[in-house]
Amino acid sequence: MTGVMNFIVDSGIVGWLIMALGVVTLVLIYERTQVLFFKYRMNVNELYTKVHQLVLSRKADEAIVLCSQFPHHPTANAFKTILEKSDRDDDSIFQAQDVALAEQMPSLTQRIQYLSMFANVSTLMGLLGTIHGLILSFAAVAQADPAAKQAMLANGIAVSMYTTALGLVVAIPAMVAYSILVSRQNQLMDELQEKTGKLTELLTGRIYYQLQREKVYPQGLGAETGRSNAAAPPSNVKSVS
Repeated sequence: MTGVMNFIVDSGIVGWLIMALGVVTLVLIYERTQVLFFKYRMNVNELYTKVHQLVLSRKADEAIVLCSQFPHHPTANAFKTILEKSDRDDDSIFQAQDVALAEQMPSLTQRIQYLSMFANVSTLMGLLGTIHGLILSFAAVAQADPAAKQAMLANGIAVSMYTTALGLVVAIPAMVAYSILVSRQNQLMDELQEKTGKLTELLTGRIYYQLQREKVYPQGLGAETGRSNAAAPPSNVKSVS
């Protein structure tokens, strides 16, 4: 621990700034990891299956209650927003989907972009420290007396190396964490868009199936639409051989 502190102290003011940036980066990584991997962890397919069954059973109110049990999950909140408009016309349902996505997307994307910025800034600050150390070294060569020249030159080189190393120590984990968190973020966003789109399609297409499926689907083929088998076709419809 003493060696680490000496390392930071010897790197100068730039080194302290890089370490402060590193602390902020660690806090951000921890917060986003907790949210994306733990707080938003849920079997979305299972939730959609239950909502799908309740909607087909004309129990949209029970579906809303089910989604209300997961107040911290974006997909459940989006389902709830859409289901609350399920008794409206199709345009209102599509509008509810747009509103749901606009409300829930920021919770998935917020603050992650700062990790990329912190990685770049820490690298640049390491470069700044390198330049600062070189300036100290050149000043020692040009101005210092022979007795102190060697010590000042070594100090300048040390500042250059230390700050460069500190910048990379912060930048590398930040970029790795950024890639992992963005991958998880995209996965959740894809799930959100896919499931809300399916729910919207189910709600806007429900009238068509209620009125027309008995005339369109022969008996036994209705399962392709996720619903029970349709009734037999009217007697005046001839089969196609």
